[in-house]
Amino acid sequence: MRYKISLPDFSDDTFFCLSGWYRGYLAKNKSQQVRAHIYILFNEEVVISAEMPLVKEVTTTLREWGSIWKQLFTHVKQVQRLMWELMEWRSQLLSGTLPSDEFKELKQKVTSKIDYGNKILELDLVVRDEDGNILDPERTNVISLFRAHEEATAKINERIKEEQSNIQTDHSGISARIQSSPTHSLYVFVRNFVCRIGEDSELFMSLYDPIKQTIISENYLVRWGSKGFPKEIDMLNNLKVVFTDLGNKDLSREKIYLICQIVRVGRMDLKEANNKKFTQGLRRPFGVAVMDISDIIKGKMECDEEKQFFIPFFPVVAENDFLHTLLNKVTALRGDSGGQGLWVTMKALVGDIVQIRKEYPHLVDRSTVVARKLGFPEIIMPGDVRNDIYLTLQGGDFDKYNKTTQKNVEVIMWVCDEEGKVIQNSICLGAGDKPVSEYRSVIYYQVKQARWMETFKVAVPLEEMHRIHLRFMFRHRSSQESKDKSEKNFAMAFVRLMKDDGTVLQDGLHDLIVFKGDSKRMEDVSCYLSLPSTRHPHGDTHKGAGLNRSPSNVSGGGGGLSVSSRDTFTISTLVCSTKLTQNVGLLGLLKWRTRPELLRENLEKLKIIDGEEVVKFLQDTLDALFNIMMEHSQTDNYDILVFDALIYIIGLIADRKFQHFNTVLEAYIKQHFSATLAYKKLMSVLKRYLDVSSRGEQCEPILRTLKALEYIFKFIVRSRMLYSQLYEGKEQAEFEESLRRLFESINNLMRTDYTTTLLLRVITYCRDVLLPMMLRELSGALASMADGPHDDRRNSLELLNNILEVLSRDNVGETFQHIQDIVVSLLRIINQTVITMGREHALISRVVACMTAILSEMDDHHYAKYIETFGGTTDLVDFLMESFLLFKDLIGKHVYPSDWMAMIMVQNRVFLRAINTYADTMNQKFLNNDDFEVQLWNNYFHLAVAFITQESLQLQHFSPTKRNKILAKYGDMRRLIGFAIRDIWYKLGSHKICFIPGMVGPILEMTLIPDEELRRATIPIFFDMITCEHSHSGNFQKFENEIILKLDHEVEGGGGDERYIYITSTYLLDCAAEKPTLRPQVQHFVALVKGLLIRLLDYRTVMSDDSRNNRMSCTVNLLLRDLHLEGENYTEAAYTLLLHSRLLKWSDDMCSQFEFHGSQTQRQLKETLYDTIIDYFDKGKMWEEAITLCKELAEQYENEIFDYELLSRRLEKQAKFYENIMKILRPKPDYFAVGFYGQGYPPFLRNKVFIHRGKEYERREDFQNQLTSQFPSSVRLNTTTMPGDDIKNSPLQYIQCFTVQPVLEIPPRLKNKPVPDQIINFYKSNYVQRFHYSRPVRKGPVDPNNEFASMWIERTTFTTVYKLPGILRWFEATDMKHTTLSPLENAIETMESTNEKILTMINQYQADLSLPINPLSMLLNGIVDPAVMGGFAKYEKAFFTEEYTQQHPEDRDKLVRLKDLIAWQIPLLGGGISLHGKRVTDDLRPFHERMEECFKQLKKKVEKEYGVRELPDLDERKSTRPRSMLRSFRQSIISISSMQGSECGTPTKCHADR
Repeated sequence: MRYKISLPDFSDDTFFCLSGWYRGYLAKNKSQQVRAHIYILFNEEVVISAEMPLVKEVTTTLREWGSIWKQLFTHVKQVQRLMWELMEWRSQLLSGTLPSDEFKELKQKVTSKIDYGNKILELDLVVRDEDGNILDPERTNVISLFRAHEEATAKINERIKEEQSNIQTDHSGISARIQSSPTHSLYVFVRNFVCRIGEDSELFMSLYDPIKQTIISENYLVRWGSKGFPKEIDMLNNLKVVFTDLGNKDLSREKIYLICQIVRVGRMDLKEANNKKFTQGLRRPFGVAVMDISDIIKGKMECDEEKQFFIPFFPVVAENDFLHTLLNKVTALRGDSGGQGLWVTMKALVGDIVQIRKEYPHLVDRSTVVARKLGFPEIIMPGDVRNDIYLTLQGGDFDKYNKTTQKNVEVIMWVCDEEGKVIQNSICLGAGDKPVSEYRSVIYYQVKQARWMETFKVAVPLEEMHRIHLRFMFRHRSSQESKDKSEKNFAMAFVRLMKDDGTVLQDGLHDLIVFKGDSKRMEDVSCYLSLPSTRHPHGDTHKGAGLNRSPSNVSGGGGGLSVSSRDTFTISTLVCSTKLTQNVGLLGLLKWRTRPELLRENLEKLKIIDGEEVVKFLQDTLDALFNIMMEHSQTDNYDILVFDALIYIIGLIADRKFQHFNTVLEAYIKQHFSATLAYKKLMSVLKRYLDVSSRGEQCEPILRTLKALEYIFKFIVRSRMLYSQLYEGKEQAEFEESLRRLFESINNLMRTDYTTTLLLRVITYCRDVLLPMMLRELSGALASMADGPHDDRRNSLELLNNILEVLSRDNVGETFQHIQDIVVSLLRIINQTVITMGREHALISRVVACMTAILSEMDDHHYAKYIETFGGTTDLVDFLMESFLLFKDLIGKHVYPSDWMAMIMVQNRVFLRAINTYADTMNQKFLNNDDFEVQLWNNYFHLAVAFITQESLQLQHFSPTKRNKILAKYGDMRRLIGFAIRDIWYKLGSHKICFIPGMVGPILEMTLIPDEELRRATIPIFFDMITCEHSHSGNFQKFENEIILKLDHEVEGGGGDERYIYITSTYLLDCAAEKPTLRPQVQHFVALVKGLLIRLLDYRTVMSDDSRNNRMSCTVNLLLRDLHLEGENYTEAAYTLLLHSRLLKWSDDMCSQFEFHGSQTQRQLKETLYDTIIDYFDKGKMWEEAITLCKELAEQYENEIFDYELLSRRLEKQAKFYENIMKILRPKPDYFAVGFYGQGYPPFLRNKVFIHRGKEYERREDFQNQLTSQFPSSVRLNTTTMPGDDIKNSPLQYIQCFTVQPVLEIPPRLKNKPVPDQIINFYKSNYVQRFHYSRPVRKGPVDPNNEFASMWIERTTFTTVYKLPGILRWFEATDMKHTTLSPLENAIETMESTNEKILTMINQYQADLSLPINPLSMLLNGIVDPAVMGGFAKYEKAFFTEEYTQQHPEDRDKLVRLKDLIAWQIPLLGGGISLHGKRVTDDLRPFHERMEECFKQLKKKVEKEYGVRELPDLDERKSTRPRSMLRSFRQSIISISSMQGSECGTPTKCHADR
């Protein structure tokens, strides 16, 4: 379709037609609305898909969204719907059959959907031109690009709001209806209140915002009787309230609660008897009831009128708890109410009170109480008269003075006139309650700083307001009636409701002065009313001067009152009045007749009055304006001022913030507007403005006037209609002629070409004249940018933006000198402005955009000329330092949103060019020895590294689509500046040493970027640093230390990979090969760094693992203790903490880096740590370690600080540990070997074996199940042999687990000494570093009658890197040895084990008489009874033969050892049987006698063959130390060396008599 529009030339602008005749707007200035006659011709025109970049964009977008969509957790269905729509529209675009108007419409929808989808998927913002085409940053100046970003962001945010409002989350469409209405209400019907109080109570129900912790509505007051019914019985089943005036802002609150604060009315304490002796009628806190009604009030939950909700009740913990504090606790943390609470029904209603009475008459009738919002509704309709003042008692601080306890303060308030007379029934405690003349607060028992937070309403006649003040009396209340009657008011405060200038009390907090004096004088207005009432000048309500908190008598007032400096009292007020204003200027306009000489001034002031205050008094303001116009109908003195005021008000209502007031303005015009002559005045001023503008003369209000044209015509039409009705059509012809002339003026304006001509004349002739003047003004404005008026600052920036945008165009003539003028005048000022402005400043992004635009317009000549303007070296250095610091700050923290990728990349490109240009300047001026500036070069390097490592350039983190876009448009800027850093480094020559080690960290950070070409270019700098430091100092220790120090942080932050290790180590080793003197040191350094990098990469890999065990393996630091404590690994936690305690000395030096339990000196901290460690060792049953620390502490207490009391307590604890060692059974933990095989494991586990220390009574099956749960994809190996290379090189995960035996290592101090078993047993499973795993194998011919002869043992010995237990429950086995035991050696080990068992059991039975006899019976009988015994005979058959001796001459000593062990078993058995005979019961006596008989035969045989061995008489030793005496023979009977894994051998015999 072709639209032909008869319009004047708007300098290349485009006219968009709106609905209806005559209306439209210019594309470049939408606010400039114009009207014209439009002639439309029709002609079909089809858009054919030729290039179709839009199709390409849709295709690319769908691919990118598709890769993201499946990973989404939110917006899944929303994105799916968007993708389906895009695919459908793409098909339509490809069809090539769309007419041009449909194509434009579809293009707008497609781009809108793409932009919206990108936003919710957190992708980059796409900026477009007016036609929806993607802006090319190469062809767009910086300012236009910045503005396009702003507009696109605003559009998308608006679109998101629209989408969210369209989401149907309601039932039956109620939520959508709620969204569309500006006013909302909540209906509540109180069905019952269940609570055990026993006294009368007051229920204050209101709406509450828990986030802001504020009440947002009036209270609905229900007075509840002590018998469980409403006080007024006719209110039963009729407790209905509607909370109204709620707006969309209220519904957008995150949470809304319905709360009920319960105040009981009666005695001070409920425990007191209910008789006349105690004071009655006191208001005391009782509790709160709370319910989250967010979903109900927002329409997300459907509620019918019969569904009842239970709101749980929570009582105060103590009766001095503040209700407001309890309320905040309850909303944050719910608990059990015990069945007490409120039963209510609720329903969200749409509309104000008038609407809902019409639509819901069955719910809201005349008896329903109305509770209004605290504050105005979003729309104040004409005729809605309101005059409410809400007062909140905030809190007070009252000294107890001569009392022994704090006062029970009650606040009493009256509304009084200036004569002191109380205004009756002027206080309303809550909606639904009758007005009262006196207010009494809740009493908190013996509280110094009371926080009442009680809100009530003061309502007085408007005409009385100027005479009114509020008087507060403070009184101590006693629980005893007799005492209470004698109490008098101890202080007072007051506040006036209106100021002398006629404005009402300001909203907000008021810190009132508390006066003390005689109680009668405090009630005498002549004594206080002339005094100041508030402490601060800005809060004073009458005299304009407040008081500070210094104690003083009040001067000037007499009356005997004094200021109580020790008492404070605070209130807050909120005025909701359509007749009372808090603005002096608006008040002057509304009451213009009282001061007509100020009329002109007040009309001009209207434009600077806050818009909210104006729309609040919209009807009164409009009435005043039209009354001024009517009463001055014979003169035009005020016509223009009134007209300007009128279009200002209409402009306010056009603002989105006040858009709901459109209906108010419409209603005013139809129902309340009555100015019959206004049309003449309005038409006259309007025509004047149009004519002035059409002549090309300055007319500042014309744009606002055109914007307000719709309502101006409505006022004209309504005024003429009223005039015509009043005078029966008089002056109709004159009106029509005036209207015709008015439309002619509109046409003249649209036809004029003055605007275009003037603009061209300015561009062509006046730039040279105007620009210097503008730059002078802008220079001053920008210098004060941080503290000037906001509008002025914004306007200055907008002007500079416009200048830069014009100068960037191609068709505006020569601009070199103009840009140079801007650079010289403003560049440094703007730099300094950005530095001083905070990052939260509203205009910071605009200022940075200006700076970027200036730099982007500069070519090499501009830079060169600008550098020449600096008079001396110092100024230039300052400028460069300033610029480098500024760039670094802006790169580190962008002032633009993160999705403004195009803007950020353009800024990077501009900064990169500036950095390189400045670097060239430094090369020329500051590289020589005399001029070398270390700090300047240092700043350059840090800036360059910050640039190269900034997040917005890390392509590896982006999607392929985004990465390709950036590379295509901007290239990889990291390489460009990386190469520049390399080149400049090599130019530094002898100055390089100045940057070692300072630049090691930044260069390391740069080399870690995963770009092969960049790494190969920058890693050589490392070797150059090594060479430089080595030639300067003889080593490169500083470089090495700095690398190691920084690697941890950089790798943890995500830098580095295995490829980096390879490139770095290969390059450094290759370079070192050419320098023999450096080679050994570099090789050592490379090995060190390589090892560190491998472990750091392992650490980074595993930190994302959920396995607590893996985290412990890689985190040996103080946090390890906390991880151990989580797993109740107390022993390991103690060892971990012990590492830190060893860093401290027993000295009184102050701690410099440790902070633990508030200790100060190293001694105090070490003692505190030892206490904690000893406690952990105690819980882990490691009493030997605890004793060691106790001894160290005892040494300090006894010989250093001489604290014998602490010494005694420590020795008592130490004694307890010794007793525990001897008396408490400590289960031996099992040890498990765990092998992790396969390439599927991270390097720190891969193909390694670890020895794990099990927990008490932990079975291997349980341990193995826990292990496999950490590696669910692992395959369990059921063999115990080392797997082959096929398993180790497999990509899978294999796990192997089996039990190993710890190898005892007896401490030197215990060797060859009589040590009890309880002591030695500890070392069998603790302080162990070697572990055995033994596997029986058969070799040679097998004798079925004697398996011992061919029973070999394959033994693997594992050695761990540290002893167990330690700081971990496991350590890696770094050494594994495989040995084989012959059948003879196996027999020796078996005999040693058997003898050890006998000896251990004898010791146990001697130590504990209560042990059951059965285990000893079974052990002894299994050895001596011929029916089960066979070991001796089998050993004799296998080894004690002539044939074996001849075949194995090397085993002679071992045979002697085996015989010796057999011989020693006899006295052990004898001792055991003797002990058994004393403990055996009568019913087992036959069994014992048979065992004795068998033993005699065995003893006779063995002593004959192998000799006699003797033990001491056990009975003789029993009275002394029987547990220790047998231990002395252990060394003879058992080979300790073999138990430690050494070669088997027979020690020198020790006879019993030694």
